Amino acid sequence: MAERVVSASIFNVPIEGENVQTILDQVSHTKRGLWIITANPEILLEARRNARYKEIIRQADTRTVDGFGLLLALKMLRRPVSRLTGVELAEHLLQYAWQQGLRVGFFGGAQGEALEAAKEIQKSYEGLQLHVEEGGRVSLEGEEDAATEEARMRMMQFGPDILLVALGAPRQEFWIANHRQDFPELKAIVGIGGTFTFWAGRIQRAPLWMRSFGLEWLWRLIQEPRRWRRIWNAAIVFPLRFFHDKILKWR
Repeated sequence: MAERVVSASIFNVPIEGENVQTILDQVSHTKRGLWIITANPEILLEARRNARYKEIIRQADTRTVDGFGLLLALKMLRRPVSRLTGVELAEHLLQYAWQQGLRVGFFGGAQGEALEAAKEIQKSYEGLQLHVEEGGRVSLEGEEDAATEEARMRMMQFGPDILLVALGAPRQEFWIANHRQDFPELKAIVGIGGTFTFWAGRIQRAPLWMRSFGLEWLWRLIQEPRRWRRIWNAAIVFPLRFFHDKILKWR
């Protein structure tokens, strides 16, 4: 497999920003399971604040560009990257698994969410080998309770080729770092945040025109006003921190 090219570094986190075809090519050739992080402003802000989390993020094999604010920052740096959201990446991985006869695991999500998502997915991908485990509680640093440990053991028995982990950042990245080696059959593992929510139909994705103009944040705010703090961090705090760090480097 060809050496990956880092397009840029944000807060000392490398960002490859590869397109979906490049990612799928890497998945098809990997021998140890490709760990993909869908980097967005929230993840990068947490990495800037939390040195241990930054090191975890840096351990992944590749980081895609998820989040319009991150895309704009990289364009300002004149870096050639492609935007690939967690939802879109997960959908491509599902299609790839279905075509190749691979097994897929759903891990985490809110109560009942992953099961609802699985029912909807199997309508589109009839015959897809899919196993769902919700687990219990996972700490901010990826530590499991008894229910989550039992769920992981069952998932290990299933032996997924593609594992989609929906524990939310930073939990999912810490959990993946702790347990990636438990799944030797893996071809790809990725933290997908709230993707199950969309697939289950609990929240609708923004219309295509809003996504094209980077207005998903407004759509999510309308549907989920309680997310205002996360949206504030992504839309306001991230660019301020980005410019602050760049100005310091220019001095």
